[in-house]
Amino acid sequence: MAPNPESTKQQLISAAERLFAERGIEGVSLREINMAAGQKNSTALQYHFTDRRGLVRAVLHKHNPDVDAARHALLDEYEQNRVDDLRALAAALVRPSAAKLGDPDGGRSYLQVNAQVLNRPELRFDEARSNLSDSVNRWRLLVGPLLPDVAVRRLHHRFTAIRVSSTELARRASGTPRRDDRLFTSHLVDLVAALLAAPVSDQTADLLRARGRMD
Repeated sequence: MAPNPESTKQQLISAAERLFAERGIEGVSLREINMAAGQKNSTALQYHFTDRRGLVRAVLHKHNPDVDAARHALLDEYEQNRVDDLRALAAALVRPSAAKLGDPDGGRSYLQVNAQVLNRPELRFDEARSNLSDSVNRWRLLVGPLLPDVAVRRLHHRFTAIRVSSTELARRASGTPRRDDRLFTSHLVDLVAALLAAPVSDQTADLLRARGRMD
């Protein structure tokens, strides 16, 4: 019986998300992923995804729709309430992704891969912003008016919050599953809310002004 193309594609994605999580996106060869997926055809991965970047996108796309739908639902509720609430917005960022801790179909691996993508050292702010999902970009627009202008335009508190959330979720996902994920998630929401609300100190403001004079 000829191999089913969709089945082959899903096997490759599953193998990739596991190996990317275990060894890093750049730490595993495409040949190893092909073998781990049980593919005898050495060109199967290139046929479906073209290259490593296409495979990473496929891993994220497998999980992003669920996360986006849950986040949009929380943001709908937030807008209906018509109350400015940074913690509610922090929860809308964190909780949809945290639900992946309990997803047996690669959810924990997805969290680790997603954090690797967001924390690449060469990632520019403008590039990161263009790659964010619809729900995260909607979240950014809702958070922005609640923060000081300097925190949004020059310190990028919103993107820092996104990175902190993804990093902590990845750290949690890399360990042995535990039964207190609800407590962990609530605490992470607290941390993200505090980060968003953190005031800009006089020292930081002075350093920003000095940098502005040098630019």
